[in-house]
Amino acid sequence: MTVESSLLYDLPAYTVRRNVVSAMANNVYLITAKGTGAQILIDAADDLPSIKELLKDATGDAEVPTSLAMIATTHQHWDHVRALAGLVSHSGVPTAAGTDDIPGIAKESGVAIDLALVHDGTLSVAGIELVAVHLRGHTPGSIAYVLQPGSDAAPIIFSGDSLFPGGVGNTQDDPARFTSLVNDVEERLFNVYPDNAVVLPGHGDGTTIGAERPSLPQWRERGW
Repeated sequence: MTVESSLLYDLPAYTVRRNVVSAMANNVYLITAKGTGAQILIDAADDLPSIKELLKDATGDAEVPTSLAMIATTHQHWDHVRALAGLVSHSGVPTAAGTDDIPGIAKESGVAIDLALVHDGTLSVAGIELVAVHLRGHTPGSIAYVLQPGSDAAPIIFSGDSLFPGGVGNTQDDPARFTSLVNDVEERLFNVYPDNAVVLPGHGDGTTIGAERPSLPQWRERGW
């Protein structure tokens, strides 16, 4: 993958890169702190060679040598963790995920998660701090990771499979799960973050809170 194809945002203090892997078009995101070179990778979904290429793309993104410091997982579904064991073995870095999805991640990937995250917790490495937002419904422990870039830049929400352009994630036609998810998305994302906040989902292209906000009543009415 080339630098041009993987770079999403070149911000004053950070870069954000994306690689798309597998037939399910999973997004793998990489945040690099320009001042420290520390990196957090979000969702080692599949295709370890492609993920290594993504890390290689980012080697020039910092003022100092770059180094992967943390692998964060948004949720337990198999398509988001297929390269997790391989990347842990390759890099030796710790892992993080939502508390309630850790048993499922272990079952799907064979990886024991190092850091269990709860709502409003923080995931920090040198130069990067992400807020963990627990969104219940797609899976019990789904986590959205929020980067506040500073310098008046818009927040960036890595939403996993809980929020997409046009709706919330799949809840298998379960009304209780849907209500839980849409309530959490509204209360914990739409009611907290501004309209210019960027949403980067686990599949497909991004959106903004403002673009999706008017559709919330429609989502509730249709039930998905």
